Amino acid sequence: MDEKPATILIVDDETPIREMLRMALESKGFACIEAADAVRAHSAIVDESPDLVLLDWMMPGTSGIELIRRLKRDQATAGLPVIMLTARSEEDNKIHGLDVGADDYIAKPFSPRELVARINALLRRTDFGQKDEALRFGELTLDPVSHRVFVGGERVDIGPTEFRLLHFFMHHPERVYNRGQLLDQVWGGNVYIEERTIDVHIRRLRKVLQAASGVVDCSEFIQTVRGSGYRFSAT
Repeated sequence: MDEKPATILIVDDETPIREMLRMALESKGFACIEAADAVRAHSAIVDESPDLVLLDWMMPGTSGIELIRRLKRDQATAGLPVIMLTARSEEDNKIHGLDVGADDYIAKPFSPRELVARINALLRRTDFGQKDEALRFGELTLDPVSHRVFVGGERVDIGPTEFRLLHFFMHHPERVYNRGQLLDQVWGGNVYIEERTIDVHIRRLRKVLQAASGVVDCSEFIQTVRGSGYRFSAT
């Protein structure tokens, strides 16, 4: 039986761009749905349950950034992978997009080949570790099968990139990894990600691991080793 193709939601207010993206992605075997604004995009996410969203930053009405914030506030959509598409190429804008919850960022103009590579890489990361057993360190539990993380017995919302980063750390405790090593191990050597992006995801991961119950705080497990990188340690 053939595997069901991944469904990509293309969100852009410009029809020619949506059509170009659809043609490029369908030629690579993806199924595509489209939305011209954030309101229609949210409805499509609820109704169609896409596997990944390509989201334009600047749109009439609700911006792509505001839509990401809404998705991340909702437990049902918090783990949905999102790639930002935008003409904003300045580094601060990239960091802002990642900070609010985007999993990757690609500036216009871009090549369809690069976009497909990034989509495939993000989908692989989202599916990472599904057959592994649960990992536990103190009050922190990661269950790869259900793709859930618990702090002090309470479930916390976590994005796919932070989940994969935490999964890697928990499999390799007490070892120091620099940013380049984390990019290779967690993102893969063929993904176009700047090393500073690691710091953004580390901050997001620490925020996820902070006191869910108001008492337990596992963010201290992610330790900064000055001049070297990061280490996961429960001690």
